[in-house]
Amino acid sequence: MALVPSPTANEGPLFAEVDMGADASAPTIRATVVQAATIFYDTPATLDKAERLLAEAASYGSQLVVFPEAFIGGYPRGSNFGVTIGNRTAKGKEEFRKYHAAAIDVPGPEVDRLAAMAGKYKVYLVMGVIERDGYTLYCTVLFFDSQGHYLGKHRKIMPTALERIIWGFGDGSTIPVFDTPIGKIGAAICWENRMPLLRTAMYAKGVEIYCAPTADSRDVWQASMTHIALEGGCFVLSANQFCRRKDYPPPPEYVFSGTEEDLLPDSVVCAGGSVIISPSGAVLAGPNYDGEALISADLDLGEIVRAKFDFDVVGHYSRPEILSLVVKDHPMSPVSFTSASGKAESSNK
Repeated sequence: MALVPSPTANEGPLFAEVDMGADASAPTIRATVVQAATIFYDTPATLDKAERLLAEAASYGSQLVVFPEAFIGGYPRGSNFGVTIGNRTAKGKEEFRKYHAAAIDVPGPEVDRLAAMAGKYKVYLVMGVIERDGYTLYCTVLFFDSQGHYLGKHRKIMPTALERIIWGFGDGSTIPVFDTPIGKIGAAICWENRMPLLRTAMYAKGVEIYCAPTADSRDVWQASMTHIALEGGCFVLSANQFCRRKDYPPPPEYVFSGTEEDLLPDSVVCAGGSVIISPSGAVLAGPNYDGEALISADLDLGEIVRAKFDFDVVGHYSRPEILSLVVKDHPMSPVSFTSASGKAESSNK
């Protein structure tokens, strides 16, 4: 597994680091973003791969490890699930059945295993998954602490384009920011990072380590990540998969609609671009477009205070008498049941 190199006195894999003037009053933590591909339709094998990567990152001193969007369950790049307006094909429905089978329940045995992995390797873990809730799927991020506890989840509130035919929509009840000994950690997934009101809600919750699992490997993604770091005065950790055509099942089992005829097994279908950016907008590690990698940096949390001195978007740079935001952070249920006693019962899990 490749890492971004930087000179050190020790042998072995190296880390990109930036001297940000650390002092004893501001802790420094080591963070890693994982750039690697799912083993598609094989969740047990993907969990095994996740553990190997987590163990490797931990062996280099990482305290926080962030995996890409949909790492467990898979990002169905290139698939249209047989959907056109007014029609769904039998093959597309079967593809969804297999995709649904590869997703995980939250809570569930796979969540228990991820929690045990975080505890075993003593790392905070941020993991992109496809969550199965009954017959609906969600693109979700799970959070675990270094003691092996599941902390909670964020469901993507707005899937992009054709993602909306396979994933449900999260609500305001899963936009958490967790206050941990290594900083306040939250996440937004892929293009919901471009939603200014969602970002504002996270800033208001005090996010310091802003995780951005994604499937976007374009150069313009880097501009968004830099802007968020500067806007929020926070560290931004963006993790993307690096995938080749051979990381997906071969045709006709799996087809990249519109491009399949141009692809060879080694053709790159997602080039990565994972990156770590400081609150001042400095690129600490990445972006990496070369292959699967562990991309790491040391984060001086004192840099957050220095950045907020210039610009605190929900503090001294806000004008609440002019501009304000209301966040509905309770679960939204399609059905409520009222018992004879008058107490409402929600159908949500």
